[in-house]
Amino acid sequence: MTLRRRLVLSIVALVVAVSAVIGAGSILALASIQRSAIDQQLQYATSRAQRSVEQQQGGGSPGIDIGRPSGQAAGTLTVYFLNGDVAVGTVLDNDGAVDRIGTDVVRPLGGVTVDGLAHTVDLGGDLGRYRVTAVSLGTAVLVVGLPMAPVYESVWKLLGVVLVVTVLALLVASLVAAVVVRRSLRPLERVAETASAVARMPLERSDALDGVRVPDTDPRTEVGRVGTAFNRMLGHIGNAMQARERSEQKVRQFVADASHELRTPLASVRGYAELTRRMGGDLPPDVVYAMGRIESESLRMTSMVEDLLLLARLDEGREVQFAEVDLTGLVFDAVNDAHAASPAHEIAVEVPDEPVVVPGDAARLHQVIVNLVTNARTHTPDGTRITVGLAPAAGGVDLTVRDDGQGIDPEFLPKLFERFARADSSRSRSAGSTGLGLAIVDAVVQAHGGTVSVASVPGDTVFTVHLPSTRPVVPADVVAATA
Repeated sequence: MTLRRRLVLSIVALVVAVSAVIGAGSILALASIQRSAIDQQLQYATSRAQRSVEQQQGGGSPGIDIGRPSGQAAGTLTVYFLNGDVAVGTVLDNDGAVDRIGTDVVRPLGGVTVDGLAHTVDLGGDLGRYRVTAVSLGTAVLVVGLPMAPVYESVWKLLGVVLVVTVLALLVASLVAAVVVRRSLRPLERVAETASAVARMPLERSDALDGVRVPDTDPRTEVGRVGTAFNRMLGHIGNAMQARERSEQKVRQFVADASHELRTPLASVRGYAELTRRMGGDLPPDVVYAMGRIESESLRMTSMVEDLLLLARLDEGREVQFAEVDLTGLVFDAVNDAHAASPAHEIAVEVPDEPVVVPGDAARLHQVIVNLVTNARTHTPDGTRITVGLAPAAGGVDLTVRDDGQGIDPEFLPKLFERFARADSSRSRSAGSTGLGLAIVDAVVQAHGGTVSVASVPGDTVFTVHLPSTRPVVPADVVAATA
């Protein structure tokens, strides 16, 4: 449940609770007030009835007539008990007429305590509940009562009013709470939208961070303090990213400069080693072997330096010249070279009948295919089947290199395309590698606006390169840096 909904429901529940308490209190207060009023009226009615009976007793009347006491209100009940038996019982109707009450109906009134206090008795039938008072008149008992129906009628009416008012208050409170909570939470929603936008950013550049707007950073409010803290956090992140960018730029520049400077001395070392090996006919065999090793290692180091220089240039957005490239021809060229380099592997090609053309750099894409095939050859035993395929895909072309070797360790897959990454013993390293081949594949593919992925289980490893059918848009700052 969202915070807005919880707040609205809390406000509505509070309004309902307050309305219920006020309504219940009002109903109880009304019932108590009206009962007190009836008790007071009952005292007056009892006094009038008592005076009337006493006058009749003092006048020597042969019987007691309690049917028409003066001043009594409609609904007044009067019962005269003589020696514990009902002598007479009457009730005044709304027209002032006196109705006699059956003995069976009023006999329960004989059990009312004769203390002059008001008691509630349910007579049932049409009479219902009454407030009655019993007083002693010598050997007789006079019981006078007033109906409770007006009290209950008023209470039910008030209950209906309270329910209607509560429902209206509930509707009004819901609308007002929804509006007020929405307006109150709008700054928090803007802060949340900013945080979500920042979370969706790749955060590759520090200038891409946009903080919370000034109106939502008022330190006097809770949301403002959150916005201020968020902006402060973004500032720290931006500073850290700028420091990282500067560090990475220095590293790239160092690698590029070092690689460029190492090319010349390595070429000299390789040249002198080759010259000494060819001209040193009288040299001892161990010296000739040493010169051969120097030449071999210089070639290996030169290859590594060239790879590092290529990665540095790709990082700077250079080294990619776009043109229409026939991928089918590049695949066949790479496979033919692989056949010559590793005849012990079975290398197959699966391509469409029509040439597959994409925008890109032919030399770099050829290097991608060669590196993937070389990786498959290097890290699988002889006899492994390698299949290089091309297939149309959504918005471009998929290049796949599949082998049925022993697979890649799942723990190594996440760092497979990192620079100088080397697999463990689950794949052979008898031929050795610099750990830059797949890093170059990833960098070249990204420079073409594509993606590279790998899926591997024992007996089936497939690298998939997706190249778009349109040329990627190069950011303006990269174009300026390249120029």
